[in-house]
Amino acid sequence: MTAPGKPSQHSYDAVIVGAGHNGLVAAAYLARAGRSVLVLERLGNTGGAAISTRPFTGVDARLSRYSYLVSLLPKKIVDDLGLQFAVRKRTVSSYTPKGDGGLFVADPERTRASFAALTGSDRAYEAWERFYGATAHAARRIFPTLTEPLPRRADLRARLDDEATWRMLFEEPIGVAVEKNFDDDLVRGIVLTDALIGTFADAHDASLLQNRCFLYHVIGNGTGDWDVPVGGMGALTDSLAAAARAAGAEILTGHEAVRIETDGAQAEVTFRTADGEGVAAAEHVLVNASPQALAALLGDPAPEPAEGAQLKVNMLLTRLPRLRDTSVDPREAFSGTFHIAEGYGQLATAYREAASGRLPSAPPSEIYCHSLTDPSILGPELAEQGYQTLTLFGLHTPARLFAADNDGARERLLAATLAQLDACLDEPIADVLARDADGRPCIEAKTPLDLERDLRLPGGHIFHRDLSFPYATETSGRWGVETDRANVLLCGAGAVRGGGVSGVPGHNAAMAVLGR
Repeated sequence: MTAPGKPSQHSYDAVIVGAGHNGLVAAAYLARAGRSVLVLERLGNTGGAAISTRPFTGVDARLSRYSYLVSLLPKKIVDDLGLQFAVRKRTVSSYTPKGDGGLFVADPERTRASFAALTGSDRAYEAWERFYGATAHAARRIFPTLTEPLPRRADLRARLDDEATWRMLFEEPIGVAVEKNFDDDLVRGIVLTDALIGTFADAHDASLLQNRCFLYHVIGNGTGDWDVPVGGMGALTDSLAAAARAAGAEILTGHEAVRIETDGAQAEVTFRTADGEGVAAAEHVLVNASPQALAALLGDPAPEPAEGAQLKVNMLLTRLPRLRDTSVDPREAFSGTFHIAEGYGQLATAYREAASGRLPSAPPSEIYCHSLTDPSILGPELAEQGYQTLTLFGLHTPARLFAADNDGARERLLAATLAQLDACLDEPIADVLARDADGRPCIEAKTPLDLERDLRLPGGHIFHRDLSFPYATETSGRWGVETDRANVLLCGAGAVRGGGVSGVPGHNAAMAVLGR
């Protein structure tokens, strides 16, 4: 059980720093294996960025405030830990408006017709099917390796067993494949967006940072589907915390780890509470925090700075807005990913503007409506009255753009982003925003600097640092969680194969401790 105010003992098999979803996964696995486990969490709640909360005063809508969709969480983890957690498939993949029409991606027949209406032939749809057939093959081959010891690059290449797809994903900028396979600017942009979520890069960036982002966005659970967490993202972390506690782990909130001292065999974690400091000893320490936080805890030099590049906006509406495209029901358009200003040329322009130090003039973003797939996040009265949520994720807005004036830049960017949305609608989005108990519009926006402040994400980076390819390097270790201290492991998103709501770093750190 969770101790009310302090650890129940002085020494543990494992102390875990941070009760985000990865730390809770590790705690549950280790406790179920019979290890004594203490989890120390700085905040007053568990869950980290994977939480549900009511952000609007007096309004019974429980939103996934930060992270919001699930793709990379292996069914293996859900089953192994007996989690009371489920996801639902979205009935629509995406809708992308263009003028008074748009491109609708859902069932094959309707998708083919939509491609033909946009491009004038079936060629683009057939190219789409071939391209995503290749990524689906990669997903089936690569995803199972995420919860195995890191494969060597050559072994992963052999496992994929498709040289053209290997080259597309791992060796040449993804922009090459996008331009080779697709002619239409809008179609190219839709494909590219998966390479840019939380990642500031150009389609042809030589670092292949965009490829790494794209890979993780198309391999989830062997399908690449992005699903809606039933009950909001907090349902997952609540279930994980319950599983860890049921197995015997202690979870203490309001306990901030401030120092780790280790000789490689035994460690001590100093923590701070409102009542003072304490120390917990452990054979292993697992750090569910950023590489920057890990370095600070160990007294090491700080690693390369990280920089987030996204805008997160949560909204509650009295109803969905009408669309300019009258051929599509708003309930369909918003139940999948609704792309805004994400043509290929628009994405390139936004990147160039942001790289030169300016907010994008036409900010690219995408939206979806959680409550259409999972109405349980709304109170009964709101659901009965037809209220809906909207979650918006903006691209190409690096933290540097907010450094001089975060509040002012946030206001300007939000206005420009909503203007791009309004251009797709038959009425202003402001006209359908709900009001909170104090009469304020139900909308909140978070810049990278806001996320750094709220969650200590370095530079607001949602992956803690640049994503890595899922294969071993000279410094990665067996599981991709090892550090230069033998008994200190990194189990947060900054681990190899980290990023997203996956639980993979937590699982892999637990396996490393258990000697699997």
